[in-house]
Amino acid sequence: MPGLTYLTAGESHGPAGLCTVSGLPAGVVVDEDFINAELARRQGGYGRGGRQRIETDRIQILSGVRRGHTTGAPVTLLVPNKDSRLDDLERTPPVHRPRPGHADLAGSVKWLTDDCRETLERASARETAARVAGCALARCYLREFGIEAFGFVRQILDARTEADITPDNWAQMREARDQSETYCPDADVTKRQCEIIRQAKIDKDTVGGIVEAHVFGCPPGLGSCVQWMDKLDARIAYSVMGIQAFKAVEIGLGRACAERPGSQVHDPIYFDRAKINTPSLGFVRPTNNAGGTEGGMTNAQPVVVRGTMKPISTLLRGLPSVNLQTREPEDSQYERSDICAVSAASVVMENVVAFEVARAFDTKFAGDSVQETKSNYTRFLEMARDLPLDPPIATIA
Repeated sequence: MPGLTYLTAGESHGPAGLCTVSGLPAGVVVDEDFINAELARRQGGYGRGGRQRIETDRIQILSGVRRGHTTGAPVTLLVPNKDSRLDDLERTPPVHRPRPGHADLAGSVKWLTDDCRETLERASARETAARVAGCALARCYLREFGIEAFGFVRQILDARTEADITPDNWAQMREARDQSETYCPDADVTKRQCEIIRQAKIDKDTVGGIVEAHVFGCPPGLGSCVQWMDKLDARIAYSVMGIQAFKAVEIGLGRACAERPGSQVHDPIYFDRAKINTPSLGFVRPTNNAGGTEGGMTNAQPVVVRGTMKPISTLLRGLPSVNLQTREPEDSQYERSDICAVSAASVVMENVVAFEVARAFDTKFAGDSVQETKSNYTRFLEMARDLPLDPPIATIA
């Protein structure tokens, strides 16, 4: 596929995760500290399991970067696994009792085996370490143009924050999030979420929740309404649903649109001449129910995405299942896991949403170098501010 893309490889207990990002122009400043900080956040959050005490995820750059800048070649990032034991049958024995909610049963039948091990290793969310690394690299590209992403935990079980995220307060909200054990920018809700996770551990159960991502600084017109597969909101939804354990995605008001008439859903358009030199080109809205996209394209408002993560499929107490060798009923097999990984999921979603914005941005303004891309972007904004065209585009009588 042309343009900005990424591909990940690796297994839970394999030697490493690998991500190759293609299509970045030359000259992007690669902030390794930022990428490693995102990897560290993905490992954190209250309710994570023992694996996170073993690994210290950091990238190794294998190609495409010289002296801290991209060269225009594909960038390959390696995230080593310290806990690499895939071929050790004593430490990674066969799994014959599939876990309800996991890929175990479907994958075993798909590949005609009674051992779920190969399926669960690749289906593991450990794969998202490499994905976060690659997407965080794309965020370095977005930063060249003043576009920033922010993600957080909106809800765990029934403990929900009603914090309002705006272009004016998101940086302060990020500070509050980073002080929270659950990555929720609300101290009181964080406390309640931690209590829920502690109780779930006592009950040998798991809990899920809702995470939210915002992208600020997008100009109008990223994405397309011409082909369904190029609509930005569709690409975002696809990427979010591709995160392990995600079962729903909403853009802006989302499913609540069904509960309101159009007059209370669609965002009125106004023009503020004082903001004409911003990426919004002066177009403003009193609300953002559309979540920053209309017709598959950005509309200059913040992109707002919510994703629902189900509870982790591996329960300490197990769930009714079937032994694939005997077909007899047995409880599901336990694999080391988390009680709650919603905090980590918020980091993954923040980064995959940002990548799709970067992909759409690159499609519209692509150049072989950052300087060329910046020139393309600047010229586009100048032309958009000069509308209507003079002389006007000729029309057929």
